[in-house]
Amino acid sequence: MSIVKINVLTVPAEQREVLEQRFASRAGAVEGSDGFEWFELLRPVEGTDQYLVYTRWRSEEDFQAWMNGSMKAAHGGGGAGGAEGGERPRPAASGSTLWSFEVVQQASPKS
Repeated sequence: MSIVKINVLTVPAEQREVLEQRFASRAGAVEGSDGFEWFELLRPVEGTDQYLVYTRWRSEEDFQAWMNGSMKAAHGGGGAGGAEGGERPRPAASGSTLWSFEVVQQASPKS
């Protein structure tokens, strides 16, 4: 079965809009990756300043290939100097933790 990666991003209130705009500007960037199955950006509603970036992959190998390829380049790690035309913008998140899970059971709505 699939694997799930959840990136837990600590985002100060004044940076929420910046984070969401950055994700929106990259919409479609991961969808063509081999083994990609699902993405969701989850905004906290109450009691926390942590956003959850939920991705689902066919395998750990597919996730690692994306991390070492497309994702690295999109985040300025591709060796070409980062953002176009100069300096990379400051991160919107003040911290990040990656959680990993294997899907052992799933359900979907009945037709």
